[in-house]
Amino acid sequence: MSAEDLEKYESEVELSLYQEYRAVLSMFRYVVETDRRFYLANEVNIEEVSNSSPVRLRVLLRDAWVWDMYRPVRFVESVVVETFKDVNIEELPRKEGINLNQDKPIGDL
Repeated sequence: MSAEDLEKYESEVELSLYQEYRAVLSMFRYVVETDRRFYLANEVNIEEVSNSSPVRLRVLLRDAWVWDMYRPVRFVESVVVETFKDVNIEELPRKEGINLNQDKPIGDL
């Protein structure tokens, strides 16, 4: 496999991943971005694991989708992320007629 073939393959996989992301986005309530991964999830909880400096966070995700072109399965039941770095959480806008656990807030921010 030449470098050109590899580059073409990776471009096709990334395009396929983006198309999958667009197709599943409406199924989720939150977008979660860590220093290593990008997730869609329906439930997000954050815990402070240590009160030392820097603070270590544990992010618990339920009913999630992982942006990772090398994973054969991107839908996962739960994810636990531990990090010292920033975690960005965005609540997606709700669409009329869709109930995505609207009564559940983000935990313990």
